[in-house]
Amino acid sequence: MRDEGKPLRKPPRQVTPAYLQRAALAYLERYASSADNLRRVLRRKVEKRCRLRGEDPAAFHDMVDDVVAKSLRSGLIDDARYAEARVATLRRRGGSARAIQAKLSAKGVDRTTIAAALEGEDGDEAQAARAFARRRKLGPFRPGERAPYRDKDLAAMARAGFRFDVARDVVDGEKDDEADVS
Repeated sequence: MRDEGKPLRKPPRQVTPAYLQRAALAYLERYASSADNLRRVLRRKVEKRCRLRGEDPAAFHDMVDDVVAKSLRSGLIDDARYAEARVATLRRRGGSARAIQAKLSAKGVDRTTIAAALEGEDGDEAQAARAFARRRKLGPFRPGERAPYRDKDLAAMARAGFRFDVARDVVDGEKDDEADVS
């Protein structure tokens, strides 16, 4: 007997290479991605479809790998270019080298690519620390009296991945007016 409140649903269509290619293109239209991240996204889609159809998702892993390889060959994804763009963005927001390494590693970018992207970027750790302090209103960017909050500010900078000497220089430093215009 049918449940009156719920309509019957057909199972989704079977996973095909064309479906995976369309899914990859749709994802890459919206987001920049590394090869490993795209592989994870596509595998999640396959697992969801297979769960609804009662199939084994492992049978489709080769198909996912083929789509990722095709995307790499056609230039849709490039880990080095992705890493360079993410490093630049995260540095502008005040990301430390350690935090950037962790985020890129989580997206599946290998260490040598991350190191090359960090080496080739223009911003340095002190500029990123100042940007972080400005964004979070720490140290010289804190409104009112800042001395009682010095240790908290240093701790926030340390949790963000900045070395102690860099954090101390920023927290104990003075606000520079030309950089504070943003």
